[in-house]
Amino acid sequence: MTSPLTFAAGDLTIHRIVEFTGPIMPVQQMLPDLTDEMLAENRAWLAPAALTQDDRPILVFQSYVVRTPHHNILIDSCVGNGKTLPHMPDWHQLQGRQYEHALQATGLRFEDIDYVFCTHLHADHVGWNTRLVNGKWTPTFPNARYVFSAAEVRHWETAFAQAQIAVFQESVLPVLEAGRADLVADNAAIGDHVRLLPTPGHTPHHVAILLGKGRDEAAFAGDVLHSPLQWRYPDLHSIIDRNGAAAAAVSRRNFLEQFAETATLCCFAHTPAPSAGLVRRLGTGFTCVGN
Repeated sequence: MTSPLTFAAGDLTIHRIVEFTGPIMPVQQMLPDLTDEMLAENRAWLAPAALTQDDRPILVFQSYVVRTPHHNILIDSCVGNGKTLPHMPDWHQLQGRQYEHALQATGLRFEDIDYVFCTHLHADHVGWNTRLVNGKWTPTFPNARYVFSAAEVRHWETAFAQAQIAVFQESVLPVLEAGRADLVADNAAIGDHVRLLPTPGHTPHHVAILLGKGRDEAAFAGDVLHSPLQWRYPDLHSIIDRNGAAAAAVSRRNFLEQFAETATLCCFAHTPAPSAGLVRRLGTGFTCVGN
């Protein structure tokens, strides 16, 4: 690890591309099974980076860019500009260049991204897939192939056929229509550096992304978890897991078990900086060294 924004793992260089960071709903609303005693026991190590004084979890919204020996890969594309999200006022119709500037700080432009992988198709993981050009939603990364779980796309296509879902219409459908998408199995391997790991629950076909030649040098968890509390208590139900809380808990524990006590750098989508570290066992749960 070289800085809070840049990490090294094997022959990979990993950059965090942060769009914004801030508190959300009260933590016991997000994690309804979290007891007062559990919160009191953990409040000291959570605050102030991951918990406000009024007990709201602080989440970071970010992408990861991975430089392999062959390609520049972007994992999850945050919220994006101009997206229709009235149910999320802080995300609705954003306008800004923070994301673009953060990418440029790594020495990369939109044109330099070779692949975009989305762990799932929620608004805060697909937003920068597209941007408005002359009033039309157009793929942001013009030279990239976008890799989606085929089953996840089918799920949202079915939902979109029943109701016009703005996220799908603005951030996914234009990529499909432009012929820029590769739809793959939930356990697909792409080249010699990328493998998908099925982690269903947060959405029906959520996947984690594993990178490294010959071994898992880095694992990108997506929304396997949202709070560091879920390292300690992997079975804690989150109301953000809208498509199978029980499956999400199984996927979360399996992910943490798989990488506990290994040298795999685990990169989490929403936990506060540095957001990545090594998973270690702690009692009946886990912790993340470096986070």
